[in-house]
Amino acid sequence: MRNLVLFSLVLVNFSLFAQKSASDKHNIYQFTVEDISGEKFDLKELKGKKVMLVNTASKCGYTPQYADLQRLYEKYKSQDFTIIGFPANNFGRQEPGSDEEIAKFCEANYGVSFPMMSKISVKGEDMHPLYAFLTQKEKNGFKDSEVKWNFQKYLINEKGELVRVVPSATLPTDKSIISWITNG
Repeated sequence: MRNLVLFSLVLVNFSLFAQKSASDKHNIYQFTVEDISGEKFDLKELKGKKVMLVNTASKCGYTPQYADLQRLYEKYKSQDFTIIGFPANNFGRQEPGSDEEIAKFCEANYGVSFPMMSKISVKGEDMHPLYAFLTQKEKNGFKDSEVKWNFQKYLINEKGELVRVVPSATLPTDKSIISWITNG
């Protein structure tokens, strides 16, 4: 009888651990990235917030979206919402600058104050692990997607889970995005 009780306790603990591990696997909190100043940024800091992840570029037709992103950030940052920009040079070499040059460009031209990360690759063999997570259903638990161009947006809920992929052409201030931020 004692062995049965002990076995049952071990089984319950294993089951709880497996459930926790499975839920942890499908959120962004498992990642640490580098910000544009070279400091570590643990995505666990975003727990409880809605997050928009955006791959950015300084020499793209969509670059003016920085202004909309900044307005959106200013308006909703007090409502547990943030934007994280990830400069990437994957499309037409439209982000050739260094992190320092990108930071200066964003500040001077758009007054960007939302967190910007160090330049990464968002596709291909050198894809950053965060973007591998965002684009692969087996990793994110939601859907497969492909980063098709600069300024594609990934919407993350308060639990760190991917809930929507938004095409580059959709403005950050689109009513469907505003509705997601304000209503869920």
